[in-house]
Amino acid sequence: MLESSEKLAALKRRLAGQGRLAVAFSGGVDSSFLLAVAAEELGAANVVAITVKSALAPAFELEQAVWFCEDCGVRQVVVEADPLATEGVRENGVERCYHCKKGIFGLALEAAVREGFGVLADGTNADDAGDFRPGSAAVAELGVASPLRDASMTKDDIRRLSRQMGLRTWDAPSCACLATRVPYGTPLDPDMLGRIDAAEDYLRHLGFEQVRVRVHGDVARLEVGRTQVARMADPATRMDVAAELKRLGFTYICLDLEGFRTGSMNESIEGGDDDAE
Repeated sequence: MLESSEKLAALKRRLAGQGRLAVAFSGGVDSSFLLAVAAEELGAANVVAITVKSALAPAFELEQAVWFCEDCGVRQVVVEADPLATEGVRENGVERCYHCKKGIFGLALEAAVREGFGVLADGTNADDAGDFRPGSAAVAELGVASPLRDASMTKDDIRRLSRQMGLRTWDAPSCACLATRVPYGTPLDPDMLGRIDAAEDYLRHLGFEQVRVRVHGDVARLEVGRTQVARMADPATRMDVAAELKRLGFTYICLDLEGFRTGSMNESIEGGDDDAE
């Protein structure tokens, strides 16, 4: 098995062969690592970060993406998107992510070409290959490169190397499209997504680093890191949380005793994890 340092060397060789590179940049652990390595290897002037802003992306993600680009000295281009207007997304079927990624990455590719970059790369890593990820097919169809995956880099490799490089994202909690908080078949709407985003932002400000607010009708099912379940169950905390989420429009608030886990909305279907968490 290759060591992280060997994988990093392989990644740098792949990037060096590109000359110039556009990175589909969310601000998460994987795309941040890719952007930083690309800027180091190719020079910041030969790299551009393409960030897509939409109702499906948590607001804090865009904030993180902005400051990370400033840290790296890489120019960022923010593209506005309305994925809910794309057929197959608002309806929230099991292929939702395919339709969404096709539209969003299509816009990112157009932006890259306008900026004079012929190659767009994303942050897909080697661990993603085993998940249920219909969006990956859309990305492949569009010809988006996945250099982290091609260099056999796992999430553990990326976090380890990010820490060695001094990147602030090395221990950032995993993030994901807000649609993954809603069961398949439940139509998506901006109001629902905004309430989910506000609720999760509130929980993060309370110190719950890994959070998901999963919505089942008028029930908000809270997932927090497993070491923080007991803290959420503390009487004072749970009453404050319940009051705030009811203010945001949720009728019933419940705590998932299993804690946060990737793709929990997919536990009732065959196939594994969703394209996001």
